[in-house]
Amino acid sequence: MQNNTFSTLFVGQNLIKLSAVDSTNNYLKNLASNSEPLPEGTVIMADHQYAGRGMQGNVWLAQPGKSLTFSLLLRPTFITADRQFELNMLVSVAVNNVLSKYLKDSLSIKWPNDVYVGNQKIGGVLIENVIAGSQLKQSIIGIGINVNQGEFEEELAGRPVSLSQILHQNVNLMVLLNEICVQIEQLYLKLKLGKSTKLRELYVNNLYRLHKVSTYEQNGRVFEGIIEGISETGLLRLRPLGGETLEFGFKEVAFI
Repeated sequence: MQNNTFSTLFVGQNLIKLSAVDSTNNYLKNLASNSEPLPEGTVIMADHQYAGRGMQGNVWLAQPGKSLTFSLLLRPTFITADRQFELNMLVSVAVNNVLSKYLKDSLSIKWPNDVYVGNQKIGGVLIENVIAGSQLKQSIIGIGINVNQGEFEEELAGRPVSLSQILHQNVNLMVLLNEICVQIEQLYLKLKLGKSTKLRELYVNNLYRLHKVSTYEQNGRVFEGIIEGISETGLLRLRPLGGETLEFGFKEVAFI
């Protein structure tokens, strides 16, 4: 463990750097389950995450030392279980805000919490919550950003993209980590204090394919539809052409 010079109050001040780990989320969960209390805002950062996970068990692949892969511990006890999607919105908006400093155009949030440049994925978020009663007790937030990776596996060709591929120069991982920690902390504290964050507005307005006719698949049925936004609990609001608006949970609809 080490203290940092991050320009934050607590997020990222306790940083644990690892050369390699199966998953930073797994490592942080195990650490947080020990008897010794772990400070809120603790960050686990790995040069190489060889079994990184995405949503619903998807695999996150990254070349060692080329991408930003880290997990963050929060204790958002002020958020009720039925409002937990606010945390997804908060982290997605924070990452989007930081990357928008580097990428001016074509940046969007693919529901529920992937970050896209055009039609290519540049980052993703995996949030694992522990609920006690009706409140969130603990949240492990895993974030992966393609930063300096120059090429990707053949089976992923055309899907991912990195900052360096777009900017044609490398980006300092620690600077980027600090910027993301600052953004998350600012939005988190505003939400905790009940101040306006415009989270929902910022999240919805930056949704990938918002108000555009696009192709989707549900249970083998391919159809065209328009994303209209999200429900109060974070379900995707999607209107098939010629039909009524439907609401979908994670993995209930696929983007084609």
